[in-house]
This record gives sequence, C-alpha cells and structure tokens, in this order.
Amino acid sequence: MPHIITTVNVNGVRAAARKGLLEWLTGSQADVVCLQETRATDVQLRDTLAVALDAGWHVASAEPSAKGRNGVAVLSRRPADAVRIGFGDDEFTDTGRYIEADFAAVTVGSLYLPTGEAETPKQEQKERFMASFAAHLARSAEAAQAAGRDVLVCGDWNIAHTERDIKNWKGNLKKSGFLPRERSWVDSLLSEGTWVDVVRKLHPDVDGPYSWWSYRGKAFDTDAGWRIDYHLATPGLAVRAKDARVERAATYAERWSDHAPVTVQFR
Repeated sequence: MPHIITTVNVNGVRAAARKGLLEWLTGSQADVVCLQETRATDVQLRDTLAVALDAGWHVASAEPSAKGRNGVAVLSRRPADAVRIGFGDDEFTDTGRYIEADFAAVTVGSLYLPTGEAETPKQEQKERFMASFAAHLARSAEAAQAAGRDVLVCGDWNIAHTERDIKNWKGNLKKSGFLPRERSWVDSLLSEGTWVDVVRKLHPDVDGPYSWWSYRGKAFDTDAGWRIDYHLATPGLAVRAKDARVERAATYAERWSDHAPVTVQFR
C-alpha cells in the first residue's frame, strides 16, 4: 500500500508546472499525489506531466467538461489496480471533481468540492454536491469495512471546519467556506467515527496548519490562511498515520499554487 500520500490543489497544472510543480514532484517522497483543479484535458495533463511520467510516475485523471475549470487526478509510483470517475451522481459525473483509485487494500480519492458563493445558485450546487457526496462516503465506508479495506479521500474540500482552521474566522462567518451549515456537514462526517480528519488528529491543538492563502495582500506573509485541504480516512487507516505536514513554500515568490501540498505518512 502507499505509505506517503500528498494532496494539492495546483490551481492550473500548466501554470503550476511553469512555476515549480515538476521540480517539487522530483523531490517528493510521496507514493501517491492527489491533484485538484488541473484545468486541463487528459491529453493536456499528460503532456504537462510528461517528464514525471517518463521518470516512472503513473496518472489517472478526470478531465472537466467545462474548459479550463476543475479537473482532478491521482499520480502514483505504480499503476492503480482500478480507477473510478465520479461517485454515482449524474449531475457531477463529468465535472472533473472526483476520482478514486485502488492500490492493494487502500482506495485513494482525489476531491475538488465546489467553492460555492453564499446566497447564490453556486451555493445551492455546492450543497447538492455535499449531500450526494456524503451518501457516497457512507457507502464507501460501509463497503470498505465489509471487505477489510481502507479508504482515504484527499483534496480541496473548500470548507474550513472550525475556528482553528481559518485565521480570520470572524470576518468569514457569512461567506461560503465557513457557513454554519457547511461546518455542520463536516461535523456529521466525523461525528460517528466513520471518517477521521487525519491532519487534525495529529495536530489537535494548533491553529491551522493552513494550506491555502489568497494571492491578495499579505495573506501568505502573515499566515492569514485557511485549512481546507483534508485527508479524511477510515479508522483503520487513520490509526496508522504517524506524521502530517503542510509543505509551505519558504517565500511568496517560490509558490507554484495558492495552495500548499499537504502530506501524510502512514506506518
């Protein structure tokens, strides 16, 4: 099974590759890297990652139906045993927002949950996605338990769960990403012990560690960020997590995305 798993929203894989993504990937120790917001067709993604693929990486991807938006992928050191795109909801199947791949007894999913916008149709779409995806997560956890498998869903969840997950929480109480009903939705995923927020489990009493900072102003320099990139694992896998870190760039100029890679190491 993969022992080191990273997730990162690349904010456009072609732009990220020009800024340093490929160099970061060369130095990464990860067995699996989940990518979100590739904004590329499958062909464009493979062309962009050609150097990495030639070096031995494998990729499974879900291209978006809307040009230049969304797109998710799973990079791995060895080919996946099986790949599934979407989660059984026709509304979102071809949107490039979810893909999952099997590696031995572990399923790894790459998720790009909609951003939303409070009191608009975009928020309604986000909440339809949330309801449908929660049902998928319940089915996945039940099936995994029955089969003796583990599941890890990584990605950009676009929700800061608690006040510890967002620096300026008071200024975002009425904004998508920190709405009470969104936070309650995350509560419901975690409350019954079916899913575990692995990074928070390993860093229980700290602010952050943040994984997204706006390009505007001094957000990165002052660490005024959001923690919205999660690894949610079934309990059997979560207990094996021994280290979690955000691979934050040393300086603003060295960033190749507005997100930073979030990496978890398992025993």
